Amino acid sequence: MFGKNQNNRFAGRAVLLVVLLTVGWTHAARAVDVQKVVSPGGIEAWFVHDTSVPLIAIEFLFRGGAASDPSGKGGLASMTASLLDEGAGDLDSQAFQGRLQNLSIQLGFNAGYDSFSGSLKTLNRNRDEAVRLLRLAMTKPRFDAAPVQRIRGEILASLKRRSTRPGYIARRIWQRAVFPNHPYGRPVSGTESTIGAIKVADMREFAKRHFARDQLLIGVSGDISPADLGVLLDRAFGDLPAKAERQPTAKALPAAQGATFVVERQVPQSVAVFGLPGLPRRDPEYYTAYVMNHILGGGSFSSWLYDEVREKRGLAYSVYSYLSPREGAPYWMGGVSTANAGMAQSVDLIRAQIRRMRETGVSDEELKNAKLYLNGSFPLRFTSSDRISSILVSMQFHALGIDYLNHRAGLIDSVTRQDIDRLAKRILDVDKLTVTVVGKPEGLKSTSKAPEIDS
Repeated sequence: MFGKNQNNRFAGRAVLLVVLLTVGWTHAARAVDVQKVVSPGGIEAWFVHDTSVPLIAIEFLFRGGAASDPSGKGGLASMTASLLDEGAGDLDSQAFQGRLQNLSIQLGFNAGYDSFSGSLKTLNRNRDEAVRLLRLAMTKPRFDAAPVQRIRGEILASLKRRSTRPGYIARRIWQRAVFPNHPYGRPVSGTESTIGAIKVADMREFAKRHFARDQLLIGVSGDISPADLGVLLDRAFGDLPAKAERQPTAKALPAAQGATFVVERQVPQSVAVFGLPGLPRRDPEYYTAYVMNHILGGGSFSSWLYDEVREKRGLAYSVYSYLSPREGAPYWMGGVSTANAGMAQSVDLIRAQIRRMRETGVSDEELKNAKLYLNGSFPLRFTSSDRISSILVSMQFHALGIDYLNHRAGLIDSVTRQDIDRLAKRILDVDKLTVTVVGKPEGLKSTSKAPEIDS
């Protein structure tokens, strides 16, 4: 663990870095010129022109993901994502992967609860072939028997490894308890039984229902003209159906509010996951929540939770909180890991800090420092073309507006102490805090029976 003086020196350097970033990058995000490009076929992308390196990075997203997995086949979206680049069109898995490797093309897919995303990064000299491979993966995936068997085996092995980890168990039980009758209550990656039940026909049906232009969001950054990008968009995505068949994610009604679940495992360190209902990303007070969370538990070495749990008492190396604005159930979440003997006190301290925020609010100095950090560190996200294109997709997914980068700093700077006081009283009700602990925590007991989770 760090000593007190070490932490102070670290904090001092961090503040200096943020000051330098703020001075040097005050207008950096605003200097990013986001353009809207519409292809001849009507496909839209948000685009940042960057000629510093002869490459392009494309990030794209289809609304709808693992939350739409059929009952008994959880992990379908995730397994489909793992197999799209394992052969497509006239290329089997080895040939497809060989083309990617030989031409240094980075292509991948990923499933979340509310979205299915993909990314492509390529040098300009290989751009035509990269786009061809992307189009084939989305429109003509093969799902051959050998790669399906191999990927299924890899997923099952990963699930088996995770099934004994306290942190994974704690998250699973928390999800099942809070969302017992909703897809958010099951893991994106599925379980051993559901992965075994997924057929090739299921993956083909998933692709058919989800991959459509009306659910598609695209962000592009790199060395390409808007005119050439328009042609590329049609070549990459023009063969997709116009409309998807998926249903929107249903709203979830959280359960188990105020419950504490303790699941005993013979491990020297307990892991806890905790959470409260939060705010949707589009809520007018979201930025108040963003700043408030930074002060409460999101600010790493400067947060209240870190100071009380780790710095003052040395109970845990890591304690944190974050905003989880899921489409169907936004939450304020957090976690802590500590020795069994310290978990009960750690949970008490976390509850006390939530109550403190609700009852006393923040100081002028804390608010000033939070804004300085959140605005000063933001330009670090613009360090590569793929990160920029990912931000462009996120801006569209959350309906932030194409001029979001111009006013983000103002949204944070406009947060007042009174705003935080009001919001804390609205959402930080410690009596509704749901806590799951896995381990052998001394002096901490369940208030309710923990739900069973599938293996």
